[in-house]
Amino acid sequence: MGKTKELSKDTRDKIVDLHKAGSGYGAKQLGEKKTTVGAIVRKWKRLMMTVNVPRSGAPRKLSPRGVSMMLRKVKNQPRTTREELVNELKRAGTTVSKATISNTLKRHGLNSCIAQKVPPLKSAHAKARLKFANDHLDDPEESWEKVLWSDETKI
Repeated sequence: MGKTKELSKDTRDKIVDLHKAGSGYGAKQLGEKKTTVGAIVRKWKRLMMTVNVPRSGAPRKLSPRGVSMMLRKVKNQPRTTREELVNELKRAGTTVSKATISNTLKRHGLNSCIAQKVPPLKSAHAKARLKFANDHLDDPEESWEKVLWSDETKI
């Protein structure tokens, strides 16, 4: 559920003044919902104040700027580890744990930040394979009969 707009101090004081004057909750006069006005009056009766109090819960460890920096790095370099992200944020002045990194990435649709086990084929390897294939393109078929392919080991 999203965060709702908080009423100003003046509006809250008007609601309490109308209630003290005996005009009920006075929701129609101020154009506010009955439940909102009722909550303000109940709070005033209980605490005798109408100021906005801070919301519960701990503040976020990562600023929106730090989150966007982290997401950009992970999207550009998918093999980035959580440890690298922790060190980079530490250099920027924010100390966070690996769990915080994981939770933030999950919240933004990236399910894991684990380096891939097998890296993609490098350009040097691709060139070597292509060179081998071109070198052996004209070989007779009999020379390939003694070659053991990886799929044949599973038969």
